[in-house]
Amino acid sequence: MSFDEIVEDVQRYVEYLRDEGVTRLNMSRQVLEHVENEQDIALELRAIAATIANCRKCPLHEKRTKTVPGQGCVKPDILFVGEAPGADEDQQGVAFVGAAGQLLTRMIEAMGYTREQVFIGNILKCRPPGNRTPLPDEMETCLPYLKAQIALLKPKVIITLGAVAARGLLNAQTGITRLRGRWMAFEGIDVMPTFHPAYLLRNESAKRPAWIDLQEVLKRLGKTPPPRK
Repeated sequence: MSFDEIVEDVQRYVEYLRDEGVTRLNMSRQVLEHVENEQDIALELRAIAATIANCRKCPLHEKRTKTVPGQGCVKPDILFVGEAPGADEDQQGVAFVGAAGQLLTRMIEAMGYTREQVFIGNILKCRPPGNRTPLPDEMETCLPYLKAQIALLKPKVIITLGAVAARGLLNAQTGITRLRGRWMAFEGIDVMPTFHPAYLLRNESAKRPAWIDLQEVLKRLGKTPPPRK
């Protein structure tokens, strides 16, 4: 649940109590600390995003339209990590909004989540020219931003999307076909590598193994996929 959603829930509850004639509310310390913690994380994430927006550490800043820090829930079960923004993301400043992003949305929904209930980001925060593969020095330069976000978000599971994301975050040198479906770890957090949605758009046969990977993530979280509509 996002901080804004928590605030809305609290407001609705207060309005309900007012309608019931309650004029004084002693909110528990636990609830207050929960709200404050969510707010603190959100503020820290915004600070990181502002730093990213002013970053000039590599040449990618010269041709970017917008930086793409990532977005989503501040306390997510799942963090999805791709390699870099594409043209649509560069225009909007939001991760995974193009054709691959639309497929990722359907994948997330098939798992029983919404985009607002997970966090979605990339190794790089700026678009490489022509959507080329990120260079090793670019990933090394940009990775501290993602690491700072992970430290704040504390996701239960990270899903890396594609070989480049796995290489950037895990230093994995194995191809994604051999790597996918194998549990790995990043600083104590379970990581499941799987195919990038853009690859799935080109290779229908890879969708089934990718879905198996996502189901393994749900098992690790103690969940099952919802019935398909």
